[in-house]
Amino acid sequence: MARARTIVRPWAALLACLAAPAFAQAVVSSPGPEGVSVTVYRDPARAPAQAPNLRWLNGYALVSETRQVVLPAGESELRFEGVASGIIPQSVIMSGFPEDVVERNRDAYLLSPGTLLDRSLGRRVHLRRTSLATGEVREQEALIRSGADGAVVLQTADGFEALRCTGLPETLVYQEIPGGLSPRPTLSVRVRNRAPLTTRITLSYLATNFDWQANYVAHLAADGERVDLFAWLTLASNDDTSFVAASTQAVAGQLNREHVPVDPPLARPIQLSCWPQGSTSDVASLGQGGAPPPPPPHAPPPPMAAAEAIVVTGSRVAMQADQEELGDVKLYRIPEPVTVAANSQKQVALLEREDVRVRIVYRQRLDPGDARAPEPVQRLLVTRNRSAEGLGLPLPAGRLVLFGEGAGRPILLGEGFLVDRAVGDDVEIAIGPATGVFTTIERLTGTRDREEYRLTVTNDQSGPVPFEAELLVGEGTLLGPTRRLSRRHGRPLWTVTVPANGSAALRYRIAERR
Repeated sequence: MARARTIVRPWAALLACLAAPAFAQAVVSSPGPEGVSVTVYRDPARAPAQAPNLRWLNGYALVSETRQVVLPAGESELRFEGVASGIIPQSVIMSGFPEDVVERNRDAYLLSPGTLLDRSLGRRVHLRRTSLATGEVREQEALIRSGADGAVVLQTADGFEALRCTGLPETLVYQEIPGGLSPRPTLSVRVRNRAPLTTRITLSYLATNFDWQANYVAHLAADGERVDLFAWLTLASNDDTSFVAASTQAVAGQLNREHVPVDPPLARPIQLSCWPQGSTSDVASLGQGGAPPPPPPHAPPPPMAAAEAIVVTGSRVAMQADQEELGDVKLYRIPEPVTVAANSQKQVALLEREDVRVRIVYRQRLDPGDARAPEPVQRLLVTRNRSAEGLGLPLPAGRLVLFGEGAGRPILLGEGFLVDRAVGDDVEIAIGPATGVFTTIERLTGTRDREEYRLTVTNDQSGPVPFEAELLVGEGTLLGPTRRLSRRHGRPLWTVTVPANGSAALRYRIAERR
């Protein structure tokens, strides 16, 4: 009997397992984070002179979220809803799981009319029609036989037809939402744990569709020697997800980042078109040059939301980003939580400095052996990034707009850009060609070995202007200039103050090097 019991028990256990119902894997949804941090990095390939393309942002962000989840015992699917739509799945770091993470997936299909139709291909739906004459609503079953592009073909008991080509109001009614469709960007992971638990998860990942830059506004004093400098930190997002009350930072500096292609989640509309209706006698006319009308144009992309700015009160700002050191780069932290909204811009004060000492310099780089007709010179706003000049802080790259004062109102004087400048660096910003200041190079005499030239700068303005000519000496050698020259970056430099309504000239010879 003892042997019989030991033989029967394994079979009884096996039969019990076969008879027991199979339990589906539990699905646990986390609808959103309790707290979120967004750190935005600039597009590494964008030049400082370029503004971010608000319809195609190539910067990125590091998003870190904290979420509290309740997991059952055993294996379950945990869905993180509301992650960034530009999430790079392979960059995800998760902490807080006491046991195993089996796999993770980025759900690539968002719930939309087009994806709902595509994922219902071959399934039965209800076709609801409303009579225009009586208002009667009639429903019938239909099979979806084509996707969301072009004509949506349905099969009913009456045959095949295209959706909304009968002239009646028509609607598709779905019995259920097909699996794999999410109303918001979602990252799902499959986890396994021995007992039920409540835990706080930290989810960190890189995401595309972000960028930022500094935007400087400078007001030039009447004496032309000082500016009041203000800068905005402009954040831009093309992502479909908003991050509410986020701890937000921006990082200035060049980081080595390899490009990783990421396809955005698919969420598209239905593109409907109907074929021409008529009789067989219409076919000949179509064959004689007639053509069906072109499809309607694609809808334009949605515009960026209006820029959201921090209110400026008087000459002081209500909130200003704090600069911090982060290794070799600079981090600018917004001191209060802000919302990084989907498809939007946000501006926060970056810095403010009054009475910064500057100079307006007129400069040109010239080939001294290239005779040329009069051409305008460039104006530059010049200073040094030191506390003695009123600065002395890291200046991130960005665009600058220079204003002056005229009749009690600001007048635009020029626009330019600056690259990243550390403390102590020279700051030179080209703000456009000068009006009334021109240079001319004339060839005076020449022999086989030597040629003589004259460089003339003229000033039509009512005041004197400081002028600098940087001479790009190539194969020849500059000899015997009529004025003493200094050097900049290893090249001869002629500096002179050109009087009002006057001119200045420099004569020199160029000898061929042997």
